[in-house]
Amino acid sequence: MTPEQPNNPLHGVTLKAIVEDLVARYGWSDLAELIPIRCFSSDPSVQSSLKFLRGTEWARHKVEQLYLADQRRMGREETRD
Repeated sequence: MTPEQPNNPLHGVTLKAIVEDLVARYGWSDLAELIPIRCFSSDPSVQSSLKFLRGTEWARHKVEQLYLADQRRMGREETRD
C-alpha cells in the first residue's frame, strides 16, 4: 500500500477486477441474489455492470463490501490450511 492511502484495502484494485472476481466466484445468478440489482439479473455483463456501478454509489458500495468480506473470509481459510 502507498502512503497516500494506507488504510484503504481497495487501493489498486479496479472495479472491473472486483466484478470479474465476484462473477467467477458466484456466477451472475447467485450474485444477483446477494446484491439484488438488475445489472446482475437482467442480461448481465461486466460492461453493463461497470456502467451502472460507476454511476450508482450505493450499489458500488455493496459490491465492494461483498468483495472485501470474501477477501477476509479467504484469508481466514488460508491460515487454517
